[in-house]
Parts: sequence; C-alpha cells; structure tokens
Amino acid sequence: MSTTTVTTISHFINGAETSGEGTRTQPVYNPATGAVSAELRLANRADLDATVAAARKAADTWGDISLAKRTAVLFKFRELVASHIDELAELITAEHGKVLSDAKGEIGRGLEVIEFACGIPQLLKGDYSDQVSTGIDVFSFREPLGVVAGITPFNFPVMVPLWMAPMAIATGNAFILKPSERDPSASMLLAKLWKQAGLPDGVFQVLHGDKETVDGLLTHPDVDGISFVGSTPIAKYVHETATKHGKRVQALGGAKNHAIILPDADLDNAADHLAAAAFGSAGERCMAISVAVAVGDAADLLVKKVEERALAVKVNNGTVPDAEMGPVITPASKERIVRIVTEAETAGAAMVVDGRDLVVPGHEDGFWVGPTVLDHVTAGMTAYTEEIFGPVLVVVRVEDLDAGIALINANPYGNGTAIFTSSGASARKFQRSVTVGMIGINVPLPVPVAYHSFGGWKASLFGDKHIYGPEGVSFYTRGKVITSRWPETHHASGASYNFPSN
Repeated sequence: MSTTTVTTISHFINGAETSGEGTRTQPVYNPATGAVSAELRLANRADLDATVAAARKAADTWGDISLAKRTAVLFKFRELVASHIDELAELITAEHGKVLSDAKGEIGRGLEVIEFACGIPQLLKGDYSDQVSTGIDVFSFREPLGVVAGITPFNFPVMVPLWMAPMAIATGNAFILKPSERDPSASMLLAKLWKQAGLPDGVFQVLHGDKETVDGLLTHPDVDGISFVGSTPIAKYVHETATKHGKRVQALGGAKNHAIILPDADLDNAADHLAAAAFGSAGERCMAISVAVAVGDAADLLVKKVEERALAVKVNNGTVPDAEMGPVITPASKERIVRIVTEAETAGAAMVVDGRDLVVPGHEDGFWVGPTVLDHVTAGMTAYTEEIFGPVLVVVRVEDLDAGIALINANPYGNGTAIFTSSGASARKFQRSVTVGMIGINVPLPVPVAYHSFGGWKASLFGDKHIYGPEGVSFYTRGKVITSRWPETHHASGASYNFPSN
C-alpha cells in the first residue's frame, strides 16, 4: 500500500495532549486510498490510571459547580462545534471514508444532543411533596455518578461521542472517551473545543487504546459508569464485565434492521429510501436497513426499482463533491462482506446487483465494495443471520404483513425497523406488534431526535437505559430522596422557623 506523510496521534489527558507512557502504536488508514495517514499511540496501565485519577479529581469539583456555569460551557461548546463542522467532517472522511455531506449530517445530529444538554437546569429539576405527614416534607433530586467512560465505534466518530459526553458533563460527571482506533482524530478536536469552551481540565479526556484499555475501564474501581456502542458480542461482554465490577452500564449492540414494503406503498418512494438507508455510509450504520421484506405483489417491481437505484449510486472518495458513497473501513471488513455475499449466492440467493469487484479509478488501493442487492434470501442464510455492516441489501419475500411481523420478531436483534405503506391500519398494527425499540413509518432510519432517547430491544441493548434524551439524564445521575421535618422551637426571643406572617 502507498503511504503519505504520517503523523502521530496522542492522548488528551488532564487538559493537554500527551504521548503517555505506552509505547505501542497502531496505524490509521485512509480507506479511500489505502494509505497510512497516522500512527496512534495506545495507552498502557499507567496512562489509564493517570486519566482516571484526573477525572476523579475533576469530578469532585465539577459536580459542585452551579448549573448556570455548566450551561455556559455547554452553550459555548455548541457554538464551537458548529463553527468547526467543516474541519470535523474532513477528519471523519479522511479516516472513516464516508462522504463529506454524510459526515456533516452526523455532526448535525450530535449538535442536537448538545442543544438538549444546554437545557440541563430544567432537566435536573427535582420533585417536592409538602406535608406528607404532619410537619414532614419529602423532596428528591439527582446527583452525578462521578467518573464515566464512553467506548465508541468507528462508524460515527463524532455523533456517538456527542450522544454521551454532553449529557454526562451537563449532569456533573467527568467523562473519559475511548474512541475507535480506526478514526481517532475527530475526538482530539472535540477535546480541544471542550477546553476552549472553558471546561475545566480533567472533565473531558481522550484515551486511545485497544482491548487492554477497554478492560481497564470496565474494571477500574474509580470508574462509576460505562456507555458503549458497538457489536452485540462486545456489548454483552462490556455489560457483563462492568456490572460484575459494580458499574452502571448501557451497552448498545448490533442490528439487523428490516423494512416491510406493502403492495399499497409508493414503491418509488420506498425504493429511494431503501437505497439511501442500505447504501448510505457504505451500510456501516447500526440503523441501516439491511433487509427489505417485500410483501406479496410488491416484490418484483420493488426489486427492479431498487436495482436501478443501486446501479446509479456514485461511489468515490468522500471528498469528491458529488460522491454518494465511500469505501468500507478496512480490508478485513471488505473481505468479510464479500465472503458473506458469496455464501448467499452459493446458497441460492439471486444476485441482482454485485458490488464485490468494484474498483474506483485512481483509488485502486482503497477498500471498496459497491452497492449490492440479493433477492430470494432465506432466514437460514448467513447474509440474513449476520449483521453484514456493509452496502448490502437482502430481499426476503413474504406473503403478507403477519408473516413479515413474525419474521422480524423471530430475529434476535431489535434495534430499528420500518414499514412502507399507505394504510394507517397496517402501520398501527405493525408499530404495536413488532418487538423492536425504534420504528419508522415511511421513514427508513428512525433515529429519535435528541429529546427522545435512542435504544433497541433484545440483543441490540444490554442494560435498562437508552442513550441521550431523558433516559440519558437518568443514566448519568442517581436519585436522592430527602424526608425532612423541622419541629417548631420557641425561644424567649420569639424567633421561629415559621414563615413570618406579619
């Protein structure tokens, strides 16, 4: 593979970039060219301990800072992120590969969470019950956990950290980000923007590492909570390990998102959205539609329309202005996608659009897989049972809506799903019947807005709290309930705890 000028990416600990004491490194690639763009320093145990110690010290003071001062930092941070969208997007595209417009969209969704967190004074208001018994009042409020860590995936190097950090920091915690090793640069810029916004040192830190660092965070006695987004096997491991060590955990796992298309749907509209939801970001989204469930007479025409759109997708380096889809993240990811598609074809699936041999001129060393459509896929094929995490749409044919719902409910994942129909009755039956956490009605990617919470069911979530929104506030805080009695005491002076009436 060709190489370019290679930089070194360090950690951000206690308010400053630092190389740390760890000596191990890992290359960072530009997926569109195959070139090594940076060497990432990986933390050792000493780096982890130093980061957690700084976070613990910072949490002790940050949690006592007034809501007004916290909010001022959040508002400033929001403006800084908004003014650095182009720079953040360029870092995302250079290391992830997604097109610039998609990278900017990711940042926009992250900004929504920052804006929600700016309302933290309202979100942390407690409850008060007067005179529950004679002279006794009860009130409640919420306090921060202390030190919390976020372990985030490669596919959204800005949005997912922003799902976590603003909520954790607004509620008074110190936050340690362990980003993906594959696209770490954007997290370093976020750290600098937090500092520029006036956040005290140690409240937001970035620690780069691999499994050694993850295990250290999951077991460290001074880490109080863990937020994780990634694959289901790792989410399960994170949940089991961290809870065993007494931590609060929200671990979001994988997905196999189905979209049911009924014969009464606008098939052009459905095909447009299926193509965008399956091939956008090269399918590397936990909310991507990877299974089209074609009902009855809709199937043949729908497949033809999706084929036309798949063949028209503009695949190129994400920096090219009209590019609609970039490469996948690594050579190993490409090999796995190609293997699963080949296995499906061998097992009897019909190859409608084949993206396995795509080459982008001038970028022959990039990690390319073109839009791929497989028809007549069955529930026993690997292309159906595994989360492919690539630009592959599989079509499963069913007789009616009930069969489609049964297919979805039998799947171990329950992250997102959608239905395309013109029937309100069908839509209502679908939304009430599917065992899935996030549902779209004529909407292919039903990612909730920031003032609702994001999270799936079944093997897509471990833990009982969804991420950001009201459940994010709940996750990063714990409640106190005070039962208070102030007996009246009379003194010669006539002073009393009663409110004066005259």
